[in-house]
Amino acid sequence: MPVTDIVTDPQELTLTITADFSAPVERLWKVFTDPRQLERFWGPPGWPATFTSFDFTVGGRALYQMQGPNGESELCGWEFTRIVPGECFEVLDGFVDESGTMHDNVVPAMRMVFSFQSTTQGSRLNSVTHFTSAQALEKSVEMGMVEGTRAAMDQIDTVLIDLREYAQGKGTRTEILDDTHVRITRLINGSRDDVWRAHQDPELLKKWLLGPDGWIMTVAEPGEKVGDSFRQMWEQDGAPDTAFGFEGEILLIDAPRREVTTEKMIGTDGPSTTNDLQLYEEDGATLITLLIEYPTKELRDTILATGMTDGMETSYQRLDDLVGS
Repeated sequence: MPVTDIVTDPQELTLTITADFSAPVERLWKVFTDPRQLERFWGPPGWPATFTSFDFTVGGRALYQMQGPNGESELCGWEFTRIVPGECFEVLDGFVDESGTMHDNVVPAMRMVFSFQSTTQGSRLNSVTHFTSAQALEKSVEMGMVEGTRAAMDQIDTVLIDLREYAQGKGTRTEILDDTHVRITRLINGSRDDVWRAHQDPELLKKWLLGPDGWIMTVAEPGEKVGDSFRQMWEQDGAPDTAFGFEGEILLIDAPRREVTTEKMIGTDGPSTTNDLQLYEEDGATLITLLIEYPTKELRDTILATGMTDGMETSYQRLDDLVGS
């Protein structure tokens, strides 16, 4: 985890974050000043940002939208007030309206200073947020700014290195983020469009989403828009009494980038999980990131204990072969 320290100072009205990385400072600078790379981590898991404009000049502005798993949306912006290339930049950060004008409806705009320096191991980021009042600082902390910022910064390592270097040959990886959130990643050698299509086309789904060998997918009914239901069922080949399946509802769809759904086992009354599927393409390869939110830690542990990761790897290997062919 790159974040090494987070300090809230009620006297100075600041929140200071220190994070260390193995990449050189030039690479870290690029990550924070290229909107396409910023989008990969600016926002905690489940709330990715999409930058719609980025004028990296003093007096210029950057606008971005953060969208939650249930379709919630927040419009935000930066106004660049100081830039020292390769060393630091400062922004006025706040919520904006549809026209891009900052407002104080949620919290007042904050001054943020991002400083970059070389270290013997690579580079260090020092980010200081200045608040206008103790009330603004307290409200931001209550809204989860500390936890959200840590979670966002902890995603930077995956951006700093080449995508293939990060994920090639590592198979399906499962990370426990907290008591109710798990992140699963897998690199597929193919375009994002092809990987997206393989998740949406019923005939393609039946070719790869099978889990362990010996199972077949008997029902593949993906939804097409927000509010639609989906349904999937499997059984062991020749053994219909082993049938089981999942169903849910589409909460958000942004083809071919993101789809968020609920999911629960068919025939059960238990609570659903929320599955946030995101696809990112680089150099002809696509990183699948699946963020799963469980209703309880106990259910999370029960599901992980079934060997879920191994079953997903078997399916993703088929997907890799299918897309590659």
